[in-house]
Amino acid sequence: MTIIAGYRMAAEAARKALLEKVMDNKQDAEKFKEDLFKIAMTTLSSKILSQDKEHFAKLTVDAVMRLKGSTNLESIQIIKKPGGSLKDSFLDEGFILDKKIGVGQPKRIENAKILVANTAMDTDKVKIYGARVRVDSMAKVAEIEGAEKEKMREKVQKIINHGINCFVNRQLIYNFPEELFADAGVLAIEHADFDGIERLALVTGGEIASTFDNPESVKLGHCSLIEEIMIGEDKLIHFSGVEMGQACTIVLRGASPHMLDEAERSLHDALCVLSQTVNDSRVLLGGGWPEMVMAKAVDELARRTPGKRSHAVEAFSRALVAIPTTIADNAGLDSAEMIAQLRAEHQKEDSSAGIDVISGSVGNMAELGISESFKVKQAVLLSATEASEMILRVDEIITCAPRQREDRM
Repeated sequence: MTIIAGYRMAAEAARKALLEKVMDNKQDAEKFKEDLFKIAMTTLSSKILSQDKEHFAKLTVDAVMRLKGSTNLESIQIIKKPGGSLKDSFLDEGFILDKKIGVGQPKRIENAKILVANTAMDTDKVKIYGARVRVDSMAKVAEIEGAEKEKMREKVQKIINHGINCFVNRQLIYNFPEELFADAGVLAIEHADFDGIERLALVTGGEIASTFDNPESVKLGHCSLIEEIMIGEDKLIHFSGVEMGQACTIVLRGASPHMLDEAERSLHDALCVLSQTVNDSRVLLGGGWPEMVMAKAVDELARRTPGKRSHAVEAFSRALVAIPTTIADNAGLDSAEMIAQLRAEHQKEDSSAGIDVISGSVGNMAELGISESFKVKQAVLLSATEASEMILRVDEIITCAPRQREDRM
């Protein structure tokens, strides 16, 4: 309990030290955007995208600024298309669905009313495997097929009665209903994967429907223009002017699928940090600077604290220094030398010294533009302290005997 009390004091002192040093540019939109840009650059510089980090930092900042303070990353869609280089990636406002427009259907629709559905549109033929019908002549089979077709025609008519000009379905649409839709001038898109239609419904402000008997209760989606676009060698469908103005799509290009997967993960990290920073706009410098500031404050507290707790506080300060040490080690620098220099720099008032891994020396973080989000730093500090408290409170661990593996041979 003594150690935990010391840790709690130290964590509080560290948090206060950070709060005194935070910068908040929420009032000045230009400066705030610059802060976000620096945070994005810092996040991306350790990832595969570090070569083109300016390009991607701009993409992520633009995407997050469109969210207008929401942390719902669902409305930012990321599409990966192999081919081209990472530099060819771009941000597109609106929503892109990775599908082709069918044959004989309108390629461009303005002021679209969209019905998003999850329903079977493949029952106009008798399925050979599904049903067993005994008939005494082929004419009867033709009758059954005719009835099936009629049923399908009615269903299509019900869907068209919603007053729509675009129908997006999650399941297959057979040729016959597709033909009926084309005759009615409705764009029908089939097999839009589930992520695709969920996001499309969210972005266009519609709902996913599966029954079509009462059109007034179905909420349709809206957008100002639907058209077919080409990315690389693929055709895709582009919805622009969508109901949810925050929506946008980041199209990633790259040499191979592995590269694109890695790029997507890196972008996701940057988007998460930025969307949190938009809500809590306080920013700190990076590169081991916050840890040295906290370590200095905690060290001073340890000297003022009487009793055994001071040992715990001192240990907390040593633990904080582990972060800049690791940064130096990872960059192949002499960590002992670097930390000694950093500590000396931080004895000066208002120092902004941190580790500059590029030049391999102590650098000015404010000039280098290395920034981090205060919200993330605070979460790291408090969760680490809580985790170590939990471990300290464990008196003993009882482990079960491992389960005997059955011999399956």
